[in-house]
Amino acid sequence: MKNSSLLLLCIVLLNCNNKTKEKSSRVEALPFYSDASFTPNWLENKSEALNGFHKIPDFTLINQDGITITQEAFKDKIYITDFFFTSCPGICPKMTANMSVLQEEFITDDSVLLLSHSVTPVKDSMPILKNYADAKGVISNKWHLVTGDRKQIYDLGRQAYFVEEDLGEEKTEDDFLHTENFVLIDKNKHIRGIYNGLNKTAVQQLIADVKTLKEEG
Repeated sequence: MKNSSLLLLCIVLLNCNNKTKEKSSRVEALPFYSDASFTPNWLENKSEALNGFHKIPDFTLINQDGITITQEAFKDKIYITDFFFTSCPGICPKMTANMSVLQEEFITDDSVLLLSHSVTPVKDSMPILKNYADAKGVISNKWHLVTGDRKQIYDLGRQAYFVEEDLGEEKTEDDFLHTENFVLIDKNKHIRGIYNGLNKTAVQQLIADVKTLKEEG
């Protein structure tokens, strides 16, 4: 009888321990970010201070299916974005694998999308992106791999999403954009988080933060 009770206690403790492993958000509400320093701004979601606050500007790009992608595709959506290129032998395969984790996590959630920009858009034509998408299990309408005007993509990366970490270093149009960062964007085009796309713990934190963001409505 004692052995049975002890076994039952162990099972209960094990189940409780497993439940605590699911990562939760660090805060009840996520901050807003407005510049490359990523200094958090703790504002209410409906705060008047958000009027004129930094937002992702309009863009026009082409995805792996040859469809023109603008901000309309992300209207009333939360999305996660990154910058990659299909021939990258270094960090990009790991980033793509972790974006696939995010795709799987939110596969049935139409309110969450993924957006990956090619930083070699001349080489990464629509057919190249399509082949890459098929090879990586990218789901159309869930995860957009986009190409287009190089200057527009680089301006988005550096001046809109602030994905590079070398603050204060002047960049020219010829400088290559290469970063492992994932950026979380809310339904109002505000930046709400930045994460190391190579780090599994950071990706799990991103998942938790998306769920927190969804609670804002």
